[in-house]
Amino acid sequence: MISSQIIQNTIEELHTITHVDFTITDTDGNEVAATAGAKDISKNAIEQFVDSPADSQVVQGDHFFKVFDDKKLEYILITGGKAEDAYTMGRVAVSHIQNLIVAYRERYDRNNYIQNLLLDNMLMVDVYNRAKKLHIDTEARRIVYLIETKTEKDSTAKEIVKGLFGNQSKDFVTEVDEKSIILVQELSEKDTYEDVERTAKLLRDMLNTEAMSNVKIAYGTIVKEIRQVSRSYKEAKMALDVGKIFYEEKQVVAYNTLGIGRLIYQLPIPLCQMFMKEVFGEETPDTFDDEIITTINKFFENSLNVSETARQLYIHRNTLVYRLEKLEKSTGLDIRNFDDALTFKIAMMVVNYMRYMDRDA
Repeated sequence: MISSQIIQNTIEELHTITHVDFTITDTDGNEVAATAGAKDISKNAIEQFVDSPADSQVVQGDHFFKVFDDKKLEYILITGGKAEDAYTMGRVAVSHIQNLIVAYRERYDRNNYIQNLLLDNMLMVDVYNRAKKLHIDTEARRIVYLIETKTEKDSTAKEIVKGLFGNQSKDFVTEVDEKSIILVQELSEKDTYEDVERTAKLLRDMLNTEAMSNVKIAYGTIVKEIRQVSRSYKEAKMALDVGKIFYEEKQVVAYNTLGIGRLIYQLPIPLCQMFMKEVFGEETPDTFDDEIITTINKFFENSLNVSETARQLYIHRNTLVYRLEKLEKSTGLDIRNFDDALTFKIAMMVVNYMRYMDRDA
């Protein structure tokens, strides 16, 4: 429902322009808003007007008007002053407030619609019927961004996102939990994933700078129908989780660039445990010391290049070879060999995944 402050601001603006005093009450006669010169109105007079069939009426020299919200009586508006001016301005005020009520209700309904759409809380027929009523294009290209802030209910971050996109009727800014802001953006036919990535980075930079919030942003794939928006949202959620596990250094993560991390994320834990036992036995990668982990990571970063890895670690080539041979003896895997290196890399990712799932359990 429209707030009393919005109504107060509206009638004050009208009073400034027209010099007519306004009072707004609810249907029980309780004052909702009034201009400075407005008179106290008898509750009994208001109750009698509410029960009457008339939409407007003169009571003790004041003009009474009914304000409806979709055929439901919501407010009573009373004007005082010269009869002709009071009646005309009263009609103007009623029209203005009723339009405001419709606009705010539609805005709320659109937000409610998008939330239910994201969470798959609607039947397919309702998805299209409600979209038609709310004047939402069902065949536009869209994508979902998921923005996670450090603190719960980060109102500053949400206002920044709304400022950038919320004023555009084709985009939606909403939330379904305490820590995440969701942006559903409508794209043009020419927009590509490069444009989407630029938008995500713009959001990251704005929020990190303006809201002083170290955010993580993930986005799904581009969809072409309104019913597919929930899929893009689920993809963004997965991208956010996978990014935390395997790409912790990244602040912007795209679903379609997750690679093998997306596959591992969907594996059941018992299968992961079986894989680790078959490959390593009792000694798993998470039991290695920091020195060997650093060496392995750097070796992978340099595409299994021994000389470059030794140079970047500031050690002799033979020292690096010794470490790799020591690793081979303990695990049976020679990561200088591509197949063994691939197995080891996957195993390290599986360890990270299992550790993440244990932490959240």
